[in-house]
Amino acid sequence: MLNGARGEVVSKVMKTLVMYGETFGAERMAAVTGKNGHIVTSFGLSMLKPVYRLMDALIEAGALSGQPFSADPRPLDRRVPANLLQNVVFNIMYGKQADYEEQLRKTGLLGGDAFTCACYMDEVGNAPGEGDVLSWAESSAVVYANSVLGARCNRNSGIIELFGSIAGCVPYFGLLTDEGRRASWIIDVRSGKLPEAQVLGSAIGMKVVEDVPYIRGLDKYTGRRLSQEVKDYFKDMGAAAASNGAVGLFHAEYLTPEAVKYGEKLIKAGAPTYTIDDAEIKRVRDGYPCIWKNPGAKPKLAFVGCPHLSLRQLAEWTERMAGALKDANRARVAVPTVFTAAPGVLGAFEKTDGADKLKKMGVTASYICPLMYMNNPLCAKVPVITNSNKLRTYSSARYCTDGELLEAIAKGALR
Repeated sequence: MLNGARGEVVSKVMKTLVMYGETFGAERMAAVTGKNGHIVTSFGLSMLKPVYRLMDALIEAGALSGQPFSADPRPLDRRVPANLLQNVVFNIMYGKQADYEEQLRKTGLLGGDAFTCACYMDEVGNAPGEGDVLSWAESSAVVYANSVLGARCNRNSGIIELFGSIAGCVPYFGLLTDEGRRASWIIDVRSGKLPEAQVLGSAIGMKVVEDVPYIRGLDKYTGRRLSQEVKDYFKDMGAAAASNGAVGLFHAEYLTPEAVKYGEKLIKAGAPTYTIDDAEIKRVRDGYPCIWKNPGAKPKLAFVGCPHLSLRQLAEWTERMAGALKDANRARVAVPTVFTAAPGVLGAFEKTDGADKLKKMGVTASYICPLMYMNNPLCAKVPVITNSNKLRTYSSARYCTDGELLEAIAKGALR
């Protein structure tokens, strides 16, 4: 391929991958064995003209993905609250969305609605197997695939991941290697109760940055079975660790596949220990800044689901929201609220009684990417609250714990 056996365009694709690998010391390529890919660039920003020219060149040359791929969430959903001016800006910002989605379909998009950051959900159909080598980007998906599913993938950038799917191989370094997956930090969780996933992940990410942590103590609260509830916890914890730091893999003692298989053999000699107790959780939580123009403003919008919610979480949040409204003696939310999930997950949720209950409470269920929504400069000025540490990190949204968020949505104000 590098020497032109599949044409000039594929040669350039391969050359890019080789240069990428050489930058990180790779000595060889590894075959991509996962059945599906995942790409992070799902948004048709008008300024991304080089990307659209590149996609046209790939399509014209027949340099298509060797595996179907899912993509990150769509940036727009007209059901999500936005005023006239905000919508005008959205139309300008994402004016190439329809054209770009057509390019994605021609290149190898998995189905018509495979737009989600949580592509590994059963309802989406893109969960790799343990040991599969992937060519993915999207930090929250990569850390989940590596940690919870035991697949192997580096934290690739946008377009690089598509190139790996086209070539069918990726540079062999980092988290693809046995040595690169060993832990260089021990995280000792000693809190009085199970910490908020988003705050625990934030604490870990800020401490270890891009290193691999080995987490002890969570099994005291979760048990030692990797249930869907525990997977959802790790989804949110991993996303926070990946965004507040650059974590691409974590091991959780007695729970994640490699920790179950190898235990403390995964820990490198001399690994330091970071103890997380209640005081440390409070310190990290108290350190989050509020960058609203008016810190005392009443929230105007709330987002739950960054990364996207699972079907179990959608049902759980619906029941918790109903309980919070009952306590507040209200039938509908006091703050416009959006729960986000993959289109396939939303479709499954629509078949349950919870969907009608959620609508009656005034909550919008959407496939949108909250980050792409907050990229609108007019939306960035709105006092938005969220329980997502990823959204807090990359936008002007204000972080709340789950309990704080529920109370604010039900009563219309933060304490």
